[in-house]
Amino acid sequence: MTTRTILVTGGNRGIGRSIAEEFVAQGHRVAVTARSGEGPEGTLTVRADVTDSAALDAAFTEVEEKLGPVEVVVANAGITRDTLLMRMSDDDFEQVVDTNLGGAFRVVKRASKGMLKARFGRIILVSSVVGLFGGAGQVNYSSSKAGLVGMARSITRELGGRGITANVVAPGFIETDMTAELPETQQAEYKKSIPAGRFAQPSEVAKVIAWLASDDAAYISGAVIPVDGGLGMGH
Repeated sequence: MTTRTILVTGGNRGIGRSIAEEFVAQGHRVAVTARSGEGPEGTLTVRADVTDSAALDAAFTEVEEKLGPVEVVVANAGITRDTLLMRMSDDDFEQVVDTNLGGAFRVVKRASKGMLKARFGRIILVSSVVGLFGGAGQVNYSSSKAGLVGMARSITRELGGRGITANVVAPGFIETDMTAELPETQQAEYKKSIPAGRFAQPSEVAKVIAWLASDDAAYISGAVIPVDGGLGMGH
């Protein structure tokens, strides 16, 4: 295994935190962006909002100074503003798209500078089963997550000859604080639609992402890898 410098956006909680923990456990140099709070033990936490290009640039500069050029970037930061289409405001739509899709664009654009110079890079975009499967009340979120697929495939065609890969991981239902708060009957209903019959552990998503960042995945680019227990069947 080659030790890399890795940046995970939104790495202070949820899936992002598990991703950062997995990379730390594998011995990599890991930084996380966070608007508040701290990343897991063994990581460098830098303050940044993915909707702010100047803040992201400063965060990357700090990581580069302390850990070295960013070789792997995981665009994980995201928000939801779920509501039915007829009730969704322009702001509900624009904020979600600007954070989830626009944020990934800003992060990848800044990361690509060092990757092009090094002629090496791993770009991993965290989407969702909803991005291609769809979800009622999630027109904004689904659109933003579907857009990541086009982004990864365009980046692959543009930068694939420079030793840079770009892939999408699409998690399904994950065991988090949010899913734990759902009523048991609702959880059971969701699990009925998942062939695996259970929600995923955050670590199961993290391990797939860590593999995509590894030397073993050098010839995979533009792919969408579902981690959803068969819910979306890779749509």
